Amino acid sequence: MKTQPPNEKAKIWRTPDLEGIELLHARFKRHAFNRHFHEGYCLGVIESGALGFNYLGKNMVAEAGNINLAIPGETHNGFAASDQGWQYRMFYLDADLLVKAASELTERHTGLPAFNTGVINDPWLAAQIRDLHIALERSQADPLELESRLLWTLGRLIARHADPKPVIPEHHHAPRAVDRAREYIETHYQENISLLDLSRVAGLSRFHLLRLFHQAVGLPPHAYQQQVRLNRAKDLLAQGNPISDIALESGFADQSHLNRLFKRMYGVTPGVYSNSVQDA
Repeated sequence: MKTQPPNEKAKIWRTPDLEGIELLHARFKRHAFNRHFHEGYCLGVIESGALGFNYLGKNMVAEAGNINLAIPGETHNGFAASDQGWQYRMFYLDADLLVKAASELTERHTGLPAFNTGVINDPWLAAQIRDLHIALERSQADPLELESRLLWTLGRLIARHADPKPVIPEHHHAPRAVDRAREYIETHYQENISLLDLSRVAGLSRFHLLRLFHQAVGLPPHAYQQQVRLNRAKDLLAQGNPISDIALESGFADQSHLNRLFKRMYGVTPGVYSNSVQDA
């Protein structure tokens, strides 16, 4: 049985919440990848050290905080570019995911988005990619949140760094579309709403719904649904109902899910809040 060298580790997995994605979290010091290619896109963030690779006919180095990527069919290798090796989080994405994101961004059918480099220095986007990867590893987010964050991240990657840059259309009838999405969330807050459900109700592409909803409300749709659920839970807690029943009626997965989000939002647990309100 082969074992990895000391100080090296690699975890690779898929998530049932999002199709077309494989994830890798790894730390390598002596390992080196031979030249190879992928059928989909590779998108990752270097957490520490530095990764060297030959790509697009150039020698490139992705350092800590950089985004590294490769487009479908483009050969590359990979090796340590620092004494400490490198640690990174990688997404392996079906090409169709990027095509859909680009099509929703531009509201017209597009081909494969192209990128003319394998290293991007964009701290804000790197943080979005890393945070999403961690959320998928911990499985602590609702499907609507994960779907929204994935589409938003891919959309911003394409909008900021694709070559050529896409033309993004403007919408002049957004307020009513956003209102329809809000009303749907408020009516169906207990359900596992999909972003596609909301986009159909609003009459907008998923990407533009995310953008316009956040502009109008100050929150993305999944956070708005979470707030509606928490408001409902507060009402039920004030009535002295059992917390386990409240969690399910409010749309949370279980009591621990309600406890975690309630304390994050209000600074106290549901039990403390319930006792305080009823004592008062």
